[in-house]
Amino acid sequence: MAGADEQRETWGAFREVVNMTPSALEKWLATQDSRAAGQHKDGGESTGHASGRAIVEILRKKKGDLSEADYAHMRKVVGYVRRHLAQRPSGDVRDTRWRHSLMNWGHDPLQDG
Repeated sequence: MAGADEQRETWGAFREVVNMTPSALEKWLATQDSRAAGQHKDGGESTGHASGRAIVEILRKKKGDLSEADYAHMRKVVGYVRRHLAQRPSGDVRDTRWRHSLMNWGHDPLQDG
């Protein structure tokens, strides 16, 4: 089990990259654009879409109720969002697969700055 310091660090980084509320993320996940974004294995749900559902659950939990699996997923989210942000395409990203994929992971780049 991760120590308290590592958990605090993970929580802080997660809250830094996840800038969508649970309700906004849930609403987004219900859209066709959300379902179409990301990598789909065997025609099923994309990795990012499944991640988005897990993020909603994490955001709705009390901090004290988070499991080691929740913290592991939070670290995965932080890594994904940071890597993906570094690949920002040029121009208007409003209606791009890049933005849609990030939104599945709880980050809307249009909310930055």
